[in-house]
Amino acid sequence: MRAPFLGPDHPVRQDPCFVDALEVVRRLAADGHEALLVGGPVRDLLLGTPPHDYDVATSAPPRAVQRLFPKVIPVGVAFGVQIVLMPHSQLEVATFRAEEGYADGRHPDHVRFSTPEEDVKRRDFTVNGLFYDPLTDRLIDHVGGLADLAARRLRAIGDPFARFGEDHLRLLRAVRFAARLGFAIEPATWAALLDLAPKVTSVSTERLREELTKMLVQGNAHQALDLLDQSRLLDQVLPEVAALRDVAQPPQFHPEGDVLTHTKLMLQLMGPASPTLAWGVLLHDIGKPPTFEQAPDRIRFNGHDAEGTRMADALCERLKFSKHDRERIVALVKEHLRFMHAKLMKPSTLKRFLRQPGFDEHLALHRLDCLGSHGDLEIFDFVTEQLNATPPEALRPPRLVTGDDLIALGYRPGKRFKDILDDVEERQLAGELTTREGTLEHVRRTWPVDET
Repeated sequence: MRAPFLGPDHPVRQDPCFVDALEVVRRLAADGHEALLVGGPVRDLLLGTPPHDYDVATSAPPRAVQRLFPKVIPVGVAFGVQIVLMPHSQLEVATFRAEEGYADGRHPDHVRFSTPEEDVKRRDFTVNGLFYDPLTDRLIDHVGGLADLAARRLRAIGDPFARFGEDHLRLLRAVRFAARLGFAIEPATWAALLDLAPKVTSVSTERLREELTKMLVQGNAHQALDLLDQSRLLDQVLPEVAALRDVAQPPQFHPEGDVLTHTKLMLQLMGPASPTLAWGVLLHDIGKPPTFEQAPDRIRFNGHDAEGTRMADALCERLKFSKHDRERIVALVKEHLRFMHAKLMKPSTLKRFLRQPGFDEHLALHRLDCLGSHGDLEIFDFVTEQLNATPPEALRPPRLVTGDDLIALGYRPGKRFKDILDDVEERQLAGELTTREGTLEHVRRTWPVDET
């Protein structure tokens, strides 16, 4: 169908990953097997987006694949799935198969090798069910994926209840693909998603976290959050975020509306972002619902940053984030209100604020927080100016005295020992102490040894 597609002079044919994929198909075909590119990479090529990797579906049994390629990782050989290592990329090579029974909502109970026509019926959405033969430059569509792609429509292959029942993660994948591609979810597929939304809780924590992270960083995160909200999947996977729904805010500071609307607007303004920044944006106000107070003068959320810090930490623990990502996300939630005090900070306090790990993400979140509400960037501009005007060595100057120096002067390690070092650093950042000799004299005068 629809040949030629790429054509001999198409720039993607020069891409090293495509060259690897073409070589895999060539070797399989030369050995007498049918081999086709399949899935998301074909969809992305049709949309004009160069894929980062390729998947190959083939009639070759696993042993034939292992015989033809010297470097193969049998990641799912029982299902006919293997990773072939090529010079520039790793390709998933899977034998055409049919699957039956999904008692656990994820893995098939029975697998048998089959044909392309049967293989595509087990896949999730029609736009992900297209085959492409790079040797003949031919697209193969058994499920109406080309029509759905043209209509910008996400539709499950066959019975949507059956497709979602086979793997409950597909409930979230439907949201991610629809948001990322800007597609409408076909009515029958949407109806099945709404009905089966509670099933998403059977998905493993790691798969949930990975899918949600992809939603946040692959584009149109605000649309993904909106679809999660509309489908009530949000209530199942992130109840802390769902609780932001209909929580009013003071209109003089938040003319955009409730807390969930504010969060969606921030995600819309965010653009490409690291996973930790994206999660920080999503969670920065989760402490507002439990701290909501209709005070006489206006709505208040006293201590919502502290409550949000506790909640974000618990959520990150539940979703099994890495230690690094958990600490970074929690810090973003904890620190997001400190910007309002930046102009009042002592020079030493401001420098400590500016030098905290990942401050670029803190600054980005603050900017989004402002743009997604009152729009006033005065504090953002002030902090940016201070950051640009302060050289790195002024933020993290080498210590004028060390613990070894204090021991040499007769001080013993302990709480007071730490207090001395903290005092010295405070005064060094403030510009009050600038030399080693002056600092040692300050220590002797301010912290007499005989009191330790």
